[in-house]
Amino acid sequence: MIYGIHAVTEAIRAGKEIDKLFLQEGLKSDLSAELRRITKENDVLYVMVPGAKLDRIAAGKNHQGCVAFISSITYFQIEELLPTIFEAGRTPLLLILDRITDVRNFGAIARSAECAGVDAIIIPSRGAAQVGADAIKTSAGALHAIPICRESNLKDTIDFLKASGLRIASCTEKGSTPHHKTELSGPLAIVMGSEEDGISSEYLKRSDVRVQIPMRGKISSLNVSVATGIILFEVLRQRELSED
Repeated sequence: MIYGIHAVTEAIRAGKEIDKLFLQEGLKSDLSAELRRITKENDVLYVMVPGAKLDRIAAGKNHQGCVAFISSITYFQIEELLPTIFEAGRTPLLLILDRITDVRNFGAIARSAECAGVDAIIIPSRGAAQVGADAIKTSAGALHAIPICRESNLKDTIDFLKASGLRIASCTEKGSTPHHKTELSGPLAIVMGSEEDGISSEYLKRSDVRVQIPMRGKISSLNVSVATGIILFEVLRQRELSED
């Protein structure tokens, strides 16, 4: 955590990855105006909050109406990363997380993804779990081993992936095709939805297939990290069969 307008401004100028940025409501000064200009130039999102919240976050320190959290990892851009995957001769396997907010779920997903050979995890700029110490610990270090792409518009990202030759498979209880009967061996991006309300309708519309994990018990849904692991290792199984 860093605080103070000057410190945060210089961190952004220095190219630090800002995970979260909070600005005090009603903040008006030349320095704060400069900070907003810098955030816009560097595509850094911020949230306006009451001063009392900043007081709690900064634990009484002189925050000057500005508190930021520097990310523990370096983010990638999928538009730059995807061509390198193709050039390396690999069949892309990407994971798109739609508003996964629980850090332990996120960490567990990253661990399964790394073990399954996922090439990158894509998350939204807003509404995603903070990639901090808890997430990294739960991932067993996987968040340092697998590229994380933070994108401002997942709809555009999905459209880009489709145009690049990837199929989009959404894992949802509303799906009609069992995961083990779905073709998952080619270039693929899997979408997993939030813990609260699943995958956004805009992303479901863009999906090539809606995959369902068959359920036999009385509980109608799985924890998202468990469901992700099941889907990813079904992909791995199919790919190994196709190689044979």
